[in-house]
Amino acid sequence: MIIETDYVGWLNETITLLKQKNFDKVDWENLIEEIESLGRSQKRELRNRLTTILEQCLKLCYTDYVEDYRGWQETIRRSQRELEELLSDSPSLKPYWEQVFLDCYATA
Repeated sequence: MIIETDYVGWLNETITLLKQKNFDKVDWENLIEEIESLGRSQKRELRNRLTTILEQCLKLCYTDYVEDYRGWQETIRRSQRELEELLSDSPSLKPYWEQVFLDCYATA
């Protein structure tokens, strides 16, 4: 099965081949690409959540729109939960969090 024409089918076939230890039929090149892509996706999600939290915190600190505070606070809480889940699922992202914090702050 070709990854470009049926992604889910390709995933299911790859999983089956791996479970059967039928390694010679695995599409290794695309599998490696997909695994690398997952890592990049997790890092991007961490940056997005962190930037959102920082943006909302800065709004709370530097604006006088009191009527918007509640929405910003809820966005902060939701993003914190999502970030905590991400770090819980992928603890190896914690050092990356420290690396990108200042960049996320600058973006916010």
